[in-house]
Amino acid sequence: MRAIFPVLTVVVVIVALWYAACVPMNIHFAVTQAERAGQPVTPEGARERREMGAIPLALKNPSVWGDTFAQDKPRLPAPHQVAVELWETTVEKKVTSKRSLIFHGWITLSATLLGFAIGSVAGVLLAVGIVHSRAMDMSVMPWAIASQTIPILAIAPMIIVVLNSVGLQGLVPKAIISAYLSFFPVVVGMVKGLRSPGAMQIDQMRTWSASANQTFWKLRMPASVPYLFASLKIGIAASLVGAIVGELPTGAVRGLGARLLTGSYYGQTIQIWSALFATAILAAALVAIVAGLERVTLKRMGVGR
Repeated sequence: MRAIFPVLTVVVVIVALWYAACVPMNIHFAVTQAERAGQPVTPEGARERREMGAIPLALKNPSVWGDTFAQDKPRLPAPHQVAVELWETTVEKKVTSKRSLIFHGWITLSATLLGFAIGSVAGVLLAVGIVHSRAMDMSVMPWAIASQTIPILAIAPMIIVVLNSVGLQGLVPKAIISAYLSFFPVVVGMVKGLRSPGAMQIDQMRTWSASANQTFWKLRMPASVPYLFASLKIGIAASLVGAIVGELPTGAVRGLGARLLTGSYYGQTIQIWSALFATAILAAALVAIVAGLERVTLKRMGVGR
């Protein structure tokens, strides 16, 4: 109970601030609608209202505050509007419906998991090569770091165009973009983990006449596991971002990125926010799964708490 109370307190504060922010964000349209309905508003002229700041306008028209929480296309949807949209597009819609967030979430999840698998395997293999070869450390590692300076929004369309030219469409291009974002955290974490054993531990393995392979599997690899899982949690979240970004340049009609895209086209801010929350929930679930695997693995290794 003590652990839940601080979390609930933070949630309540965030929701309260969210509702408070809806008033100035949506006040201009609410006042205009009230004027059209024949209600007295201040100031009466539309030009004066446009030139007035949102907070002063809200303070002069407290009677229309309630309308800022119930607009069809608000600048900032109220929390209950997003919650209702999430409920309707997950529980009340069939999972095969193109309006179901579960349907779109599965499309994005498929690309995320495939890209995460590719990026993780590539990251681990590259890290092993960097640790065992000074030439790779001096040549490949700087290029891996430099690759992350390229904005993903710039490179994603290029990847999609190139892969489309060779007949690869749909899931694979999005997975490649996901792998591009997820492999770097795995490389960095795994390199750090493989190099974490100290000189005394390495010397002890040599006194036992351990071969390079035995040192790797018996010492370096177990020592790298906590670092690996820490990087995997970052990598899977980055992979989800990559899958969504990969859906944007293609004008996709399926996936959480497609929901964000169509919502922006038609000004459906409630749809945009519900897709954002669905993405956040999916990311939290994926990270929690990796964290659960970490606890089980470390416990079996005898180092779990």
